[in-house]
Amino acid sequence: MIAAFFDIDGTIYRNALLIEHFKKMIKYELFDDIHYKLEVEKAYHLWDTRKGDYDNYLLDLIELYKKALNGLSEKYNDFISDQVVSLKGNRVYAYTREMIKFHKENGHKIIFISGSPLFLVSRMAKKFEADEFCGSEYEIDKKTKKFSGRIVKPMWDSVHKKEAIDKFIKLYNIDMDKSFAYGDTNGDFSMLSSVGNPRAINPSRELLKKIKASEELKKKIEIIVERKDVIYKINPNVKTIEF
Repeated sequence: MIAAFFDIDGTIYRNALLIEHFKKMIKYELFDDIHYKLEVEKAYHLWDTRKGDYDNYLLDLIELYKKALNGLSEKYNDFISDQVVSLKGNRVYAYTREMIKFHKENGHKIIFISGSPLFLVSRMAKKFEADEFCGSEYEIDKKTKKFSGRIVKPMWDSVHKKEAIDKFIKLYNIDMDKSFAYGDTNGDFSMLSSVGNPRAINPSRELLKKIKASEELKKKIEIIVERKDVIYKINPNVKTIEF
């Protein structure tokens, strides 16, 4: 079995699902403390003005997100999550949208592995008809049906993504040498390294540095940059590219 592993945020989706969810929480005033809104805006401003790196920005945002999510009812969260995917779910890169279509047509197993919350990943997986999916699990109290603010299992780092991949390899007897992976940040490094056909989509500077340091990965990876309606393929071995 050949599989195609896709990260979502920054790879398929042209932003982060978590950010869109957070914006909706602020819009519907589901928490009162203005502190969260100000901290999120500050973190985003650092990234938007390129005064911070993307990976650190997301980690800072996740900490704020956990606090904001604490106490939110499952009922309200379902409404917000449906809104995010319904209104923003088509905001995707043309390249990865076409690759999903390509893998479907060739009978490949399509698997989404994302650091975004599982309740958002599951909706995107349904929208794009992925065969399997895996996302960060946020705890819900069984009695109150509210979020506790605790993450049961994160899925934004290389270690947990590798564990998820290993599970799918055993489940579907996946031939990793013939399989594909698509990612954009450090958290996708193990996923990209695991397959015979890795593709870095609009990669962060941190991921490019790791690719440059890996002689094995440099030999097989494709770097894809999509800007407006143009898709560029970049050779990672070209010395003029500044990582």
